[in-house]
Amino acid sequence: MGIFSSFNINASGLTAQRYRMDIISQNIANANTTRTADGTPYRRKVVTFAEKDSHTPFSRVLNSARDRFSGDGVKVDGVYEDTQTDLTMVYDPSHPDADESGYVMYPNVNIITEMTNMIDASRAYEANSTAFNASKAMAVKGLEIGQ
Repeated sequence: MGIFSSFNINASGLTAQRYRMDIISQNIANANTTRTADGTPYRRKVVTFAEKDSHTPFSRVLNSARDRFSGDGVKVDGVYEDTQTDLTMVYDPSHPDADESGYVMYPNVNIITEMTNMIDASRAYEANSTAFNASKAMAVKGLEIGQ
């Protein structure tokens, strides 16, 4: 693997984790949004990642895995609404979005879960940044040796 490949892999990780933090921030900001443009409560969004295509068939990569590591980094596979978690029903008859029984549907955003995910994304970003700086230091050292 070349030095510039490691830069690209680390940069893709940095970009993916930054995007994940943006989506988590959006979830936290909309934790109390009871009505979106379509009239429904906000639904929590989840980011999924996938390995970047290495432009080779999987069988060839699998067979050559013993010889050398192959990978091109990570990419954002998609952003999906969390339909697994139920929306929260809260009794608040004075709220403008309350139904005839006085209940309001709040988003399925749990602040504790979102903050835990934010810490996880932040640590992953930090790890990618450290790996990028280590690769950069190796490249600089290689240039210094060549003088």
